[in-house]
Amino acid sequence: PRGSLTGFDPQEHVRASQYPPRPDPWARHEAWRHTGPFTRYNRFKRAFPGLGIATVAFGVYLVYEAVFLKDDHAH
Repeated sequence: PRGSLTGFDPQEHVRASQYPPRPDPWARHEAWRHTGPFTRYNRFKRAFPGLGIATVAFGVYLVYEAVFLKDDHAH
């Protein structure tokens, strides 16, 4: 069989990739990003501070406007 023009040997690649992957050397240093106050839920919750109270205040305003500020003047 002729060799590859690029020098790539598929069998050698398969043999080399059968070893278990090396552990990530930075995994220990990156672990803090996904624990405690930095969990995905907490990061999302703190991304929009005041959104909950603003939504409630806007809802109260809409109800107030619909009930008390009816414009009886029709054109």
